[in-house]
Amino acid sequence: MKRLLLPLLLAGLLTAPVPTAAPATAAPVRDAERTAEPAAERTVPRAARVRLDGVTVKLRRGTRQVVTVNRTSGYHARVTYWTLNGGEWRERFHTTDGRIGYNGLVRPKRRVQGSGKTPLGTHRLPWAFGMNAERERWDNSYRRVRNGDYWVLDNQSAYYNRYRNKSQGGFRWRLPSSHPDSSERLKDFKSQYEFAFVTSFNQNQVRHRGGAIFLHVNGSGATAGCVSAPRGFMRRLMVKLHQGYVPLIAIGR
Repeated sequence: MKRLLLPLLLAGLLTAPVPTAAPATAAPVRDAERTAEPAAERTVPRAARVRLDGVTVKLRRGTRQVVTVNRTSGYHARVTYWTLNGGEWRERFHTTDGRIGYNGLVRPKRRVQGSGKTPLGTHRLPWAFGMNAERERWDNSYRRVRNGDYWVLDNQSAYYNRYRNKSQGGFRWRLPSSHPDSSERLKDFKSQYEFAFVTSFNQNQVRHRGGAIFLHVNGSGATAGCVSAPRGFMRRLMVKLHQGYVPLIAIGR
């Protein structure tokens, strides 16, 4: 998948844990809003669902943080951050300037690489990456982008839909952006990927379904399949989201 900035811009998302990637442990929690909850709130049944801002969220065991994405019109969306407190889901902050793919939304199993469509449903937010050095209050699963880092979208590679450096080999990083199997060089998107969260979309590496579906900073228009939000919103999320609370993103209509 290539990035397009409408008419040819931006983003693309997912993902799955990196083969050698970031640790899954959570950083120390210093936020007052994240005080300990009763044990019952930490053991949500796996099949439990909740509706937040009109979006259905399929909760995972232990989930206490959710980002909802509610399409409002065209490629625009309202993006909201929620936490579980006192047995209730509470909105913490939102933006009306969220973006989705330039071709709208699609059911995950019907998505095709390069379609410009954002996958519906609930996905994990397993780790973050970006252009800055890690900061004390960020979850320690964060990974800083280095020279030669790519998101592999080469359908012939065993590392399809994975984060990998070209020095490690295993994918055709030299393919031009016009090629259907070209991968994303992450430093080509320094503004959009200043703050970014990986999603678990297509973590099983189904070929031609696409990947690199992220939650990241807005570009100038629609994304190529990711969800994006203003820089200030994303900067706040970097402090809030921690893997100990099993954060999710839920994308609806």
